[in-house]
Amino acid sequence: MDYEYFDNLCDKLTDCYYKLDEEAFYMTDDPATEDEICAAEERMGVKLPKSLREFFLRYSKEFRISAFMPDEFCETLPNSLRGLFASKFTIGLRVVEYSENNRKTWIENCFDNEEDEYDKVWYHKLALTDVGNGDIIALDIEKDPEDPPVVYLSHDDSEGHGVVLGKNFESFLMDLIKVGGCGMEDWQMIPFIPEGSVGIDPDCENAKAFRKLIGFEL
Repeated sequence: MDYEYFDNLCDKLTDCYYKLDEEAFYMTDDPATEDEICAAEERMGVKLPKSLREFFLRYSKEFRISAFMPDEFCETLPNSLRGLFASKFTIGLRVVEYSENNRKTWIENCFDNEEDEYDKVWYHKLALTDVGNGDIIALDIEKDPEDPPVVYLSHDDSEGHGVVLGKNFESFLMDLIKVGGCGMEDWQMIPFIPEGSVGIDPDCENAKAFRKLIGFEL
């Protein structure tokens, strides 16, 4: 990932949101150390995929964006984007560990039948972040341990369950920012995943429309 370009995009996006929400912010922490990552991997019992590990080592061990759109702005959104209200998410080393524990708890308590079509989507993943509503965004390490696709895990049968959000971690995070950082619930991201697309598409019509509405230029 081009971290300088990514950082500039996040700054520009936050400036756009600040015009709608004076409490909008974008923050990063210091990069993680190799010891911090190894300790987290040992506690989880799994190695981080290369791209995620490099993100924490080279960029930041915690990355966060938070912005809320006022009701009067949300009411101007076209029907295809109606319901978007915030750009709020965190990617962090501690968040991965917390979210992975949650994923395992969901399997133990609710999705314990790996032969079931719905339940099996929760298996052989590494949680990336907890959405906040009980759902989880995860890396499909069974598909590719080194550079896995990003998928959505729903706990309540939402339409996003099992949907691929990005071909890998880097493309998911970059494309999420490029569409305007629309939030991490499935219904916030699905408008930016056209039929036939593998993951969020920053060149789709909804992405172009949303960027124009918030004044975000790539």
